[in-house]
Amino acid sequence: MSPSCCGPAREPTERPAPGAGAAAPGPDADAPALVEVPAGTFTMGTDDPRGYAEDGEGPAHEVELAAYAIGVHTVTNDQFARFVEKTGHVTTAERFGDSFVFAGLLPDDFPPTRAVAAAPWWRQVAGASWRAPEGPGSTLDDRLDHPVVHVSWDDARAFCAWSGTRLPTEAEWERAARGGVEDLHFPWGAEREPCGEHRMNVWQGSFPQHDTAEDGWAGTCPVGTFPPNDLGLHEVTGNVWEWCADWFDPGYYARSPRVAPTGPGEGTSRVMRGGSYLCHDSYCWRYRVDARSSNTPDSTTGNLGFRVAR
Repeated sequence: MSPSCCGPAREPTERPAPGAGAAAPGPDADAPALVEVPAGTFTMGTDDPRGYAEDGEGPAHEVELAAYAIGVHTVTNDQFARFVEKTGHVTTAERFGDSFVFAGLLPDDFPPTRAVAAAPWWRQVAGASWRAPEGPGSTLDDRLDHPVVHVSWDDARAFCAWSGTRLPTEAEWERAARGGVEDLHFPWGAEREPCGEHRMNVWQGSFPQHDTAEDGWAGTCPVGTFPPNDLGLHEVTGNVWEWCADWFDPGYYARSPRVAPTGPGEGTSRVMRGGSYLCHDSYCWRYRVDARSSNTPDSTTGNLGFRVAR
């Protein structure tokens, strides 16, 4: 395991055999609701010195994109379940036999689990998957409208192939997440909680010991819980990290093309955007529209999902 505060990555030696099930588009596909984003330009990234230079958040640069459509919200457990039912897809976590779960969501009497050395709040839990987000004994019964988690980049791509969609590029994701707002860290403005109002699902309290859940949620929240941005997108910051199509390279912004950038041609990790319910000022200020992170394509965690585009 390779440690990461945002989500652990699997070691290359842990790769399972190819999965079962085919994901082909068809008349029974159920594409998520999309909103149109008109063609235009925007300023991508940030030069804020408080950001993470190691993530390559800057330099801020102008990007031009053609029109496209993107999901109103992340793909839900209910939507992913229909995909699995129709295709027989077996997810990466199910093939590995485990996934990474935040320790604070496990019951007090849960059997001992392997912790990530540099981030012990992450536990490698046997049997954890999209179907059982906290491992054996957990269910989706009251979470069908929550984002699907424990899905790899490969799983997200399989869902897209079936639903006639694709993953957004990193540039498409940021433009849509901003909702027309320039030079600000959040779609609604500069402040995380304007006038004391919670606008996203992130950690409150002392991380990782105690989440006061002042925003109403510990763990994921249902999609559409918080008001949308000006384009109609919900939860573009907080709740769950979202896979993007691009390979990740912290030096890419300095050389990326102005028109329709799609990321470097190769790499070892894929971009993820938006932050999650585990983000807290004390260690991870990545719940911003201009922040970025990454993970290996076969990694799966309880705070990582995806949104589709077309």
